[in-house]
Amino acid sequence: MGYANIKFPEGSRFLVTGSAGFIGSNLVEAILKLGYQVRGLDNFSTGKKENVEMFIENPNYEFVEGDIRDLDTCMNVCEGIDFVLHQAAWGSVPRSIEMPLLYEEINIKGTLNMMEAARQNRVKKFVYASSSSVYGDEPNLPKREGREGKVLSPYSLTKKVDEEYGRLYTKLYSLDTYGMRYFNVFGRRQNPDGAYAAVIPKFIKQLLNDDSPTINGDGKQSRDFTYIENVIEANLKACNASHEAAGQAYNIAYGGREYLIDIYVQLSNALGKDIQPIFGPDRKGDIKHSNADISKAKEMLGYDPEWSFERGIVAAIEWYKENYL
Repeated sequence: MGYANIKFPEGSRFLVTGSAGFIGSNLVEAILKLGYQVRGLDNFSTGKKENVEMFIENPNYEFVEGDIRDLDTCMNVCEGIDFVLHQAAWGSVPRSIEMPLLYEEINIKGTLNMMEAARQNRVKKFVYASSSSVYGDEPNLPKREGREGKVLSPYSLTKKVDEEYGRLYTKLYSLDTYGMRYFNVFGRRQNPDGAYAAVIPKFIKQLLNDDSPTINGDGKQSRDFTYIENVIEANLKACNASHEAAGQAYNIAYGGREYLIDIYVQLSNALGKDIQPIFGPDRKGDIKHSNADISKAKEMLGYDPEWSFERGIVAAIEWYKENYL
């Protein structure tokens, strides 16, 4: 495992916001396995209660139900914390186009509340979720930090603003911040349900139920799908990164490129299904192709992802078979 040997000072305390969500709950699990203390924060607007209850017996775990839009809550949960892993946010490009005001409140105001609370509580490192969507209409591949285009959705804009606040909080207040530009993360506990579900869990569940999945567009769009274990490694390595690496954002991906239609065929074959997909219209605000240059994260954070798409998709399929069949 890419993070099994990462060490922190004895008694280190972590705060994971969005801890009832997909990425947050996996971070909680990993940190508890390493033997450190974790406080989780979530308001269950998108997270699931079972992702909290599974750790409740662990003496190193504490859960707080609360909202990052409330500064007092943020101040309280940062008390006595060494490392903040800020994952609480609303995702989904299409939903942000429908609800721009809510995205501003949660993703920008909520993140700013958390940074300010971390600063006032003298947190050592503040690692936060950004997104590959900040590249917007920049057409070149692979995507490289410092070469961004115009954003295409309110969601992308919120992440761009978060990165600017991260830069300022390091420069002005000496809070070490590290932005994780996630590229299409997938894996265990990712929600397959709802209109805004991510494509891989949605496809898997629909195929398991013998339903015809809808592919937006022609299926020839490509993505750098990134297994959850790589994301855990990146977050924990950022907590150990130097001050020189702070105030910046990093591509967190495997560095590969998969076409949606190929993924559909691969999932169908793995599940023994022969179901024709439905091709729908392109989604507004979506980029056509995505592929990450991860050299900066390798150099500055020591990020060295071990989980290829092929290895990750096998593990993900097994998890969904066990939990949704």
